Amino acid sequence: MFATYNYPLLDILWTMLEFFLFFLWIWLLIVVFSDIFRSHDMGGVAKALWVLFVIILPYIGVLIYLIARGGSMHERAERQAQSQQKAFDDYVRKAAGSDSTADQLAKLADLKSQGVINDAEFEAQKAKILA
Repeated sequence: MFATYNYPLLDILWTMLEFFLFFLWIWLLIVVFSDIFRSHDMGGVAKALWVLFVIILPYIGVLIYLIARGGSMHERAERQAQSQQKAFDDYVRKAAGSDSTADQLAKLADLKSQGVINDAEFEAQKAKILA
């Protein structure tokens, strides 16, 4: 009961609001910095200037960055996600070995029938596939 008189409920709510706004600000800085460094359409000098601008004048720098380049932030994030998904899919396809042994032998038989490889090469590749 003593604590409520020294630190009223409105002060507690105000402190919580400040706390959440502080973390919102940190999150916004992280998003802006990650977008600056992920952006492929800016050169190194432009990135350095944006970083310096955001560090020296943080509130104005972030607001100007969001006004100037904020409209395409989601597009850059989407392209990054698509390229990561494509790389992951390629890795899974490669690791899983999408061609079965039967498919590989069929392709090898086609090469032999077309005359691209001879009988000795066919047998050597067939042994390698079946091993």
